[in-house]
Amino acid sequence: MMAHTPNAARVAKLIRQLLVELGEDPAREGLVATPKRVAESLLFLTNGYRQTTRKVINGAIFESQTNNMIIVRDIEVYSLCEHHMLPFFGRCHVGYVARDKVLGVSKIARLVDCFARRLQIQERLTEEVAEAVRDAAGAEGVGVVMECRHLCMMMRGVGKQNSVMTTSTVLGSFRKNSATRAEFLSLIRSPVHG
Repeated sequence: MMAHTPNAARVAKLIRQLLVELGEDPAREGLVATPKRVAESLLFLTNGYRQTTRKVINGAIFESQTNNMIIVRDIEVYSLCEHHMLPFFGRCHVGYVARDKVLGVSKIARLVDCFARRLQIQERLTEEVAEAVRDAAGAEGVGVVMECRHLCMMMRGVGKQNSVMTTSTVLGSFRKNSATRAEFLSLIRSPVHG
């Protein structure tokens, strides 16, 4: 995907036009700065288009003799659905079995953000995170589970307020070995103490 640098002033102008089309007066006090604020917000919420996994990881890959399962769970996820540009949000759990390299722990959360800050569907987002972790760490296996609420279902359309969508992607040993997959699923469900 090519990195495109959006023109914030042009985005603000389009938002102003949108307000007019919706029947609003963009010159009224409460809306005067709205086009600029919405443009800034959209640029932030889509900054994943202007990132690469290499930049996100920034060399934080470390040699390790471990062959353990490494899990970072309850990573907050905020994204915009590509169908309605409404938010979906929830939690992401990422696990991998290292070979001889491990990722800096914060880099896993940053990879989630990199892909979440694009127009997305949850299914693809889950897969992209799993593939990025596998490729960056050279992992033996990767598992990603994402649980999200979608405002396009909650505040419009079917109007289901308590629905949660769960998606998972398992790669390598997580796919081939049911015991590895079961261990991952058990660990992301166990209570946190402390």
